[in-house]
Amino acid sequence: MKKLYDLKNDYLKVQIPDELEFLVKKSIMKKEKNMKRKRKFLTCTASVAAAAAVFVGTINISPVAAQAMSNVPVLKDLVKVVTFREYHYEDDSHELDIKVPQINGLENSELEDILNDNYIKENEQLYKEFMDQIGNEDNLNEKYFALYTDYEVKTNTDNLLVVANHKTEIAASGYETVHYNNIDKQNKLLITLPSLFKDDSYIELISENIKSQMKEQMKADEDKSYFLENDMTDSFTSIKEDQNFYINSDGKLIISFDEYEVAPGYMGIVEFTIPTNVLQDVLESNYYIK
Repeated sequence: MKKLYDLKNDYLKVQIPDELEFLVKKSIMKKEKNMKRKRKFLTCTASVAAAAAVFVGTINISPVAAQAMSNVPVLKDLVKVVTFREYHYEDDSHELDIKVPQINGLENSELEDILNDNYIKENEQLYKEFMDQIGNEDNLNEKYFALYTDYEVKTNTDNLLVVANHKTEIAASGYETVHYNNIDKQNKLLITLPSLFKDDSYIELISENIKSQMKEQMKADEDKSYFLENDMTDSFTSIKEDQNFYINSDGKLIISFDEYEVAPGYMGIVEFTIPTNVLQDVLESNYYIK
Protein backbone atom coordinates (compact mmCIF):
# COMPACT_ATOMS: atom_id res chain seq x y z
CA MET A 1 0.00 0.00 0.00
CA LYS A 2 1.36 3.42 -0.90
CA LYS A 3 2.24 5.82 1.83
CA LEU A 4 0.51 9.16 2.12
CA TYR A 5 3.69 10.82 0.86
CA ASP A 6 3.55 8.81 -2.39
CA LEU A 7 -0.15 9.47 -2.82
CA LYS A 8 0.46 13.16 -2.37
CA ASN A 9 3.18 13.15 -5.01
CA ASP A 10 0.92 11.24 -7.42
CA TYR A 11 -1.82 13.80 -6.84
CA LEU A 12 0.47 16.75 -7.47
CA LYS A 13 1.85 15.17 -10.68
CA VAL A 14 -1.57 14.94 -12.33
CA GLN A 15 -1.51 17.30 -15.31
CA ILE A 16 -4.68 19.31 -15.89
CA PRO A 17 -4.93 21.32 -19.13
CA ASP A 18 -4.73 25.02 -18.39
CA GLU A 19 -7.94 25.78 -20.25
CA LEU A 20 -9.89 23.06 -18.42
CA GLU A 21 -8.61 24.24 -15.04
CA PHE A 22 -9.54 27.80 -15.92
CA LEU A 23 -13.07 26.93 -17.09
CA VAL A 24 -13.83 24.60 -14.18
CA LYS A 25 -12.67 27.05 -11.54
CA LYS A 26 -14.43 29.89 -13.33
CA SER A 27 -17.70 27.94 -13.32
CA ILE A 28 -17.35 27.08 -9.64
CA MET A 29 -16.67 30.67 -8.66
CA LYS A 30 -19.70 31.93 -10.59
CA LYS A 31 -21.94 29.37 -8.91
CA GLU A 32 -20.65 30.29 -5.46
CA LYS A 33 -21.16 33.99 -6.14
CA ASN A 34 -24.77 33.42 -7.20
CA MET A 35 -25.48 31.31 -4.12
CA LYS A 36 -24.04 33.95 -1.83
CA ARG A 37 -26.06 36.67 -3.46
CA LYS A 38 -29.23 34.66 -2.92
CA ARG A 39 -28.38 34.26 0.75
CA LYS A 40 -27.77 38.01 0.87
CA PHE A 41 -24.41 37.69 2.57
CA LEU A 42 -22.88 40.95 3.72
CA THR A 43 -19.56 41.28 1.94
CA CYS A 44 -16.23 42.77 2.76
CA THR A 45 -12.74 42.90 1.17
CA ALA A 46 -9.04 43.25 1.61
CA SER A 47 -7.04 43.17 4.80
CA VAL A 48 -7.07 45.66 7.63
CA ALA A 49 -3.48 44.73 8.42
CA ALA A 50 -2.22 47.91 6.79
CA ALA A 51 -4.35 49.86 9.22
CA ALA A 52 -2.63 48.24 12.19
CA ALA A 53 -0.50 51.35 12.69
CA VAL A 54 -3.61 53.05 13.97
CA PHE A 55 -3.55 50.74 16.94
CA VAL A 56 0.03 51.43 18.06
CA GLY A 57 0.14 50.74 21.75
CA THR A 58 -3.14 48.81 21.69
CA ILE A 59 -2.80 46.25 18.88
CA ASN A 60 -1.14 43.75 21.22
CA ILE A 61 -3.18 44.72 24.23
CA SER A 62 -4.17 41.80 26.43
CA PRO A 63 -7.82 40.73 26.71
CA VAL A 64 -7.66 41.65 30.42
CA ALA A 65 -6.87 45.26 29.57
CA ALA A 66 -9.40 45.22 26.76
CA GLN A 67 -12.11 44.11 29.13
CA ALA A 68 -11.26 46.91 31.52
CA MET A 69 -11.59 49.43 28.69
CA SER A 70 -15.01 48.23 27.58
CA ASN A 71 -17.60 50.90 28.35
CA VAL A 72 -19.16 51.49 24.93
CA PRO A 73 -22.89 50.75 24.30
CA VAL A 74 -23.97 47.69 22.29
CA LEU A 75 -22.59 47.91 18.74
CA LYS A 76 -23.77 44.67 17.13
CA ASP A 77 -26.64 46.20 15.18
CA LEU A 78 -24.83 49.44 14.38
CA VAL A 79 -21.82 48.14 12.46
CA LYS A 80 -22.50 47.05 8.88
CA VAL A 81 -20.27 45.95 5.99
CA VAL A 82 -21.55 46.70 2.49
CA THR A 83 -20.13 46.46 -1.02
CA PHE A 84 -19.00 49.97 -1.92
CA ARG A 85 -17.60 49.28 -5.38
CA GLU A 86 -17.02 46.33 -7.70
CA TYR A 87 -14.43 45.85 -10.45
CA HIS A 88 -15.27 43.39 -13.22
CA TYR A 89 -13.53 42.32 -16.40
CA GLU A 90 -14.08 39.30 -18.64
CA ASP A 91 -12.91 37.96 -22.02
CA ASP A 92 -12.37 34.45 -23.38
CA SER A 93 -9.21 33.84 -21.35
CA HIS A 94 -9.41 36.22 -18.41
CA GLU A 95 -11.84 37.19 -15.69
CA LEU A 96 -11.70 39.48 -12.71
CA ASP A 97 -14.25 40.22 -10.02
CA ILE A 98 -13.17 42.38 -7.10
CA LYS A 99 -15.45 43.82 -4.45
CA VAL A 100 -14.57 46.89 -2.38
CA PRO A 101 -16.33 46.95 0.99
CA GLN A 102 -17.28 49.81 3.21
CA ILE A 103 -17.62 49.54 6.97
CA ASN A 104 -20.35 51.71 8.46
CA GLY A 105 -21.20 52.30 12.10
CA LEU A 106 -17.90 52.11 13.99
CA GLU A 107 -17.98 54.56 16.86
CA ASN A 108 -14.44 55.64 15.99
CA SER A 109 -15.13 57.49 12.73
CA GLU A 110 -11.42 58.16 12.18
CA LEU A 111 -10.66 54.45 12.33
CA GLU A 112 -13.59 53.71 10.04
CA ASP A 113 -12.31 56.21 7.46
CA ILE A 114 -8.80 54.75 7.58
CA LEU A 115 -10.07 51.19 7.11
CA ASN A 116 -12.33 52.16 4.21
CA ASP A 117 -9.59 54.18 2.52
CA ASN A 118 -7.29 51.19 2.87
CA TYR A 119 -9.87 48.89 1.26
CA ILE A 120 -10.16 51.23 -1.72
CA LYS A 121 -6.41 51.53 -2.23
CA GLU A 122 -5.72 47.80 -1.92
CA ASN A 123 -8.41 46.85 -4.41
CA GLU A 124 -7.47 49.54 -6.88
CA GLN A 125 -3.95 48.08 -6.79
CA LEU A 126 -5.27 44.54 -7.37
CA TYR A 127 -7.23 45.76 -10.37
CA LYS A 128 -4.26 47.66 -11.80
CA GLU A 129 -1.93 44.67 -11.43
CA PHE A 130 -4.44 42.36 -13.09
CA MET A 131 -4.95 44.66 -16.09
CA ASP A 132 -1.19 45.16 -16.43
CA GLN A 133 -0.64 41.40 -16.36
CA ILE A 134 -3.18 40.48 -19.03
CA GLY A 135 -2.00 43.39 -21.18
CA ASN A 136 1.58 42.13 -21.21
CA GLU A 137 2.08 40.22 -24.49
CA ASP A 138 5.34 38.74 -23.20
CA ASN A 139 3.55 37.01 -20.33
CA LEU A 140 3.00 33.76 -22.24
CA ASN A 141 2.75 31.64 -19.09
CA GLU A 142 -0.48 33.36 -18.10
CA LYS A 143 -2.62 32.60 -21.15
CA TYR A 144 -5.52 31.82 -18.83
CA PHE A 145 -5.80 33.97 -15.77
CA ALA A 146 -8.58 34.87 -13.36
CA LEU A 147 -8.79 36.63 -10.02
CA TYR A 148 -11.76 36.57 -7.69
CA THR A 149 -12.16 38.12 -4.27
CA ASP A 150 -15.14 37.59 -2.04
CA TYR A 151 -15.89 38.64 1.50
CA GLU A 152 -18.03 37.47 4.32
CA VAL A 153 -18.87 38.69 7.80
CA LYS A 154 -18.11 35.63 9.92
CA THR A 155 -18.88 37.15 13.30
CA ASN A 156 -20.82 40.25 14.31
CA THR A 157 -21.52 40.38 18.03
CA ASP A 158 -21.66 43.17 20.59
CA ASN A 159 -17.87 43.08 20.87
CA LEU A 160 -16.50 41.50 17.70
CA LEU A 161 -16.55 42.00 13.97
CA VAL A 162 -14.77 39.27 11.99
CA VAL A 163 -14.42 39.70 8.23
CA ALA A 164 -13.19 36.87 6.00
CA ASN A 165 -11.24 37.91 2.91
CA HIS A 166 -11.26 35.17 0.25
CA LYS A 167 -9.05 35.29 -2.82
CA THR A 168 -8.87 32.77 -5.66
CA GLU A 169 -6.26 33.01 -8.39
CA ILE A 170 -6.40 30.79 -11.48
CA ALA A 171 -3.48 30.46 -13.89
CA ALA A 172 -1.77 27.13 -14.60
CA SER A 173 -3.64 25.94 -11.51
CA GLY A 174 -6.06 27.33 -8.97
CA TYR A 175 -5.09 28.55 -5.50
CA GLU A 176 -7.44 29.81 -2.78
CA THR A 177 -6.48 31.77 0.32
CA VAL A 178 -8.41 33.42 3.12
CA HIS A 179 -7.51 36.00 5.72
CA TYR A 180 -9.56 36.87 8.79
CA ASN A 181 -9.66 40.29 10.39
CA ASN A 182 -10.74 40.10 14.03
CA ILE A 183 -11.81 43.56 15.17
CA ASP A 184 -12.76 44.51 18.72
CA LYS A 185 -15.50 47.05 18.02
CA GLN A 186 -15.71 48.40 21.55
CA ASN A 187 -12.00 48.93 22.11
CA LYS A 188 -11.16 49.76 18.47
CA LEU A 189 -8.31 47.33 18.01
CA LEU A 190 -7.22 44.49 15.76
CA ILE A 191 -6.89 41.25 17.71
CA THR A 192 -3.76 39.21 17.07
CA LEU A 193 -3.33 35.53 17.96
CA PRO A 194 -0.41 36.09 20.41
CA SER A 195 -2.42 38.77 22.26
CA LEU A 196 -4.90 36.11 23.38
CA PHE A 197 -2.31 34.16 25.38
CA LYS A 198 0.05 34.58 28.32
CA ASP A 199 3.06 33.22 26.43
CA ASP A 200 3.97 31.25 23.31
CA SER A 201 3.08 27.87 24.83
CA TYR A 202 -0.21 28.12 22.91
CA ILE A 203 1.68 27.17 19.73
CA GLU A 204 2.43 23.63 20.86
CA LEU A 205 -0.95 23.14 22.55
CA ILE A 206 -2.89 24.13 19.44
CA SER A 207 -0.57 22.22 17.10
CA GLU A 208 -0.94 18.95 19.02
CA ASN A 209 -4.71 19.33 19.18
CA ILE A 210 -4.88 19.92 15.43
CA LYS A 211 -2.77 16.82 14.73
CA SER A 212 -5.12 14.80 16.91
CA GLN A 213 -8.15 16.16 15.03
CA MET A 214 -6.52 15.39 11.68
CA LYS A 215 -5.91 11.76 12.67
CA GLU A 216 -9.47 11.36 13.98
CA GLN A 217 -10.96 12.83 10.81
CA MET A 218 -8.88 10.58 8.53
CA LYS A 219 -9.83 7.54 10.60
CA ALA A 220 -13.52 8.39 10.40
CA ASP A 221 -13.58 9.44 6.73
CA GLU A 222 -11.32 7.86 4.11
CA ASP A 223 -11.91 10.79 1.78
CA LYS A 224 -10.11 13.15 4.16
CA SER A 225 -6.35 13.47 3.95
CA TYR A 226 -3.74 15.61 5.67
CA PHE A 227 0.02 15.96 5.34
CA LEU A 228 1.00 14.27 8.58
CA GLU A 229 3.57 11.53 7.95
CA ASN A 230 6.96 12.12 9.53
CA ASP A 231 8.87 11.29 6.34
CA MET A 232 7.12 14.03 4.37
CA THR A 233 9.27 17.11 3.90
CA ASP A 234 6.25 19.40 4.10
CA SER A 235 4.24 17.49 6.70
CA PHE A 236 2.37 19.57 9.26
CA THR A 237 4.34 19.98 12.46
CA SER A 238 3.23 23.26 14.01
CA ILE A 239 1.12 26.34 13.51
CA LYS A 240 2.87 29.67 13.01
CA GLU A 241 3.01 32.22 15.81
CA ASP A 242 0.71 34.46 13.78
CA GLN A 243 -1.37 31.63 12.29
CA ASN A 244 -4.51 32.61 10.42
CA PHE A 245 -7.49 32.46 12.79
CA TYR A 246 -10.86 33.85 13.72
CA ILE A 247 -13.17 33.91 16.71
CA ASN A 248 -16.70 32.71 16.01
CA SER A 249 -19.94 34.00 17.49
CA ASP A 250 -19.78 31.36 20.22
CA GLY A 251 -16.40 32.61 21.38
CA LYS A 252 -14.49 29.62 19.98
CA LEU A 253 -11.03 29.86 18.42
CA ILE A 254 -10.92 28.64 14.83
CA ILE A 255 -7.54 27.94 13.20
CA SER A 256 -7.53 28.13 9.39
CA PHE A 257 -5.18 26.82 6.69
CA ASP A 258 -5.07 27.84 3.03
CA GLU A 259 -5.49 25.41 0.14
CA TYR A 260 -2.49 23.02 -0.14
CA GLU A 261 -1.06 24.25 3.18
CA VAL A 262 -1.74 21.09 5.22
CA ALA A 263 -3.81 18.97 2.84
CA PRO A 264 -4.19 18.10 -0.86
CA GLY A 265 -5.90 20.69 -3.03
CA TYR A 266 -9.21 18.82 -3.18
CA MET A 267 -9.63 19.50 0.55
CA GLY A 268 -9.67 23.24 -0.12
CA ILE A 269 -9.36 25.60 2.83
CA VAL A 270 -9.53 23.66 6.09
CA GLU A 271 -10.16 24.86 9.61
CA PHE A 272 -10.17 23.43 13.11
CA THR A 273 -12.16 24.46 16.17
CA ILE A 274 -9.89 24.39 19.21
CA PRO A 275 -11.68 23.33 22.43
CA THR A 276 -11.46 26.08 25.02
CA ASN A 277 -10.53 23.62 27.76
CA VAL A 278 -7.33 22.85 25.83
CA LEU A 279 -6.37 26.54 25.96
CA GLN A 280 -7.74 27.59 29.33
CA ASP A 281 -4.48 27.52 31.30
CA VAL A 282 -2.64 29.75 28.81
CA LEU A 283 -5.41 32.22 27.92
CA GLU A 284 -5.01 35.79 29.15
CA SER A 285 -8.71 35.72 29.99
CA ASN A 286 -12.04 34.50 28.68
CA TYR A 287 -13.00 37.90 27.35
CA TYR A 288 -12.75 36.76 23.73
CA ILE A 289 -12.38 32.96 23.96
CA LYS A 290 -15.09 31.26 26.00
